[in-house]
Amino acid sequence: MGTRRVTVELPEPIFPELARIAELTNQSLEAIAAQSIISNLPPSADNAPAQIQSSLLEMQRLPIDELLKIAHAQVPLVQQQRHVSLLEKNQAVSTTPQERHELDNLRSAADQLMLQKAYAWAVLRWRGHRVPTLAELLY
Repeated sequence: MGTRRVTVELPEPIFPELARIAELTNQSLEAIAAQSIISNLPPSADNAPAQIQSSLLEMQRLPIDELLKIAHAQVPLVQQQRHVSLLEKNQAVSTTPQERHELDNLRSAADQLMLQKAYAWAVLRWRGHRVPTLAELLY
């Protein structure tokens, strides 16, 4: 991986802190600055399925209230119930090809929603919004 030079002016309280961390960790100031930048980049969509990468990246432009709606979204109860019903039927007896197709579609929609929710929380965190703990999300 190549490198490029960038000159950045840092606020006065930041420079001594970076220098102190560099000294304590036996790393160069440049390495600490690069690591700080890398760890604070917006979330990547590279590992998401190709068909939804662009929609995930578009989420970076959404206002906080829209991201929170996505982050708190739930699969509609009717879909949840149908999904569970088909899963139970699939385990107990064989399902029809149409039911297997429906089950696959429901599973895919639920997976996509979970990915969108996770990405929304990642964007919110990147923007400095506090991400609730798992316990807070469950109750």
